[in-house]
Amino acid sequence: MPIKLLYTLLFMLMALAPAASFAEQAILFQPVVSIYADAEGQGLLNPEGVACSDNTLIIADTGNNRLLQYMVKVDTVEFASQIKVSQLTNPIRVQVNSQGEIFALDGKNRRIVRLKKDGQFAGNLDLKGVPPDTGATIVPRSFKIDQEDNIFVLDIFSGRVIVLNPQGDYLRQIPFPKEFGFFSDLAVDRGGSVYLIDSANSMVYSAAKEATDFLPLSKSLKEYMNFPTCITTDNRGVLYVTDQNGGSIILLGLDGSFRGRKAGFGWNEGLLNYPAALCINSAGHAFVADRDNNRVQVFR
Repeated sequence: MPIKLLYTLLFMLMALAPAASFAEQAILFQPVVSIYADAEGQGLLNPEGVACSDNTLIIADTGNNRLLQYMVKVDTVEFASQIKVSQLTNPIRVQVNSQGEIFALDGKNRRIVRLKKDGQFAGNLDLKGVPPDTGATIVPRSFKIDQEDNIFVLDIFSGRVIVLNPQGDYLRQIPFPKEFGFFSDLAVDRGGSVYLIDSANSMVYSAAKEATDFLPLSKSLKEYMNFPTCITTDNRGVLYVTDQNGGSIILLGLDGSFRGRKAGFGWNEGLLNYPAALCINSAGHAFVADRDNNRVQVFR
C-alpha cells in the first residue's frame, strides 16, 4: 500500500474515533502531593471522606473524630483549621455547599451534622416533611449536595434517595430498584441526573432529572473492579468510582461504559490502599481519601 494512502487512512480513523477517548487519555491522574498530618504533626487516621472546591479542601479524618480544612493553592495545599465538635463523633462523609456551610455524616449516630463556615455547630440536618407512609426510620449511608445546594440523601433503611432543598425541606424521593446488592454511594451531575453505585454487584444505576425510578446504567463491571464504594462525576461528563479492594480509580462514561483505570494498589505515592472517597474540583484536581495509607492524595 502506498505510504501516502496509508497515512490518509490512519488520519480518517483518528477523525472517526469518539471524541471522548481523547479527553479520557488526557485524564492522567498525576500525583501532586499527599497530606499525612495537620499543622501540629498529628497524623491522619483512616480518613473516609473528602469535599472540595477550587480553593478549599475538607477532610473527614474519621479515626481522629474530626474534620480538617485546607486551602488549595495551585499544586499544593495549606493547613487552615481543625474542626472538632462534640456533636460529630465519627465523620465518614463530608460536603460543602455554595455558601461555605459544611455538612458531615456521622457514621456512628447516622445523622448529618450541619456546621457554619467557621466550623461552629449549627444543628443536625432535619429531614422535614418526608412522607410518613414511606417509613419513619431514615438511615443515611451517604449524601451529596448539588449546584443549587439541594441535598440528596442515600437512605439504605427505607431503600430510596431523598431529595431536600437547602433548608432541609422534602422535595421528592426516588425509590431503589427492585433488585440490587448494596448501594454505598451516590453522585449528582451538572444536569441533575443521580447515580448509584452497587458495591456488591459492581453496577451503576441512574435516574435522569425529575425521574421517578432508577434504571441500570451498566451491566456488572466486576471484570474491572472488585468492590466499588464511592462515585462522583466531573464537568467533562466522566464518572469516577473508587475501587476499594482494588486500590484503583475507575473511569466510566455517562453511559456506564468502562473508560479506564487510574492508580493501583500499594503504599508508594500515587498508589492507593482502600480508597474510601474521591472529590474533583473544576480546577482539575482530584482528592482521594486513601484510607488505609492514612493520607489524602492530591492528583492533577
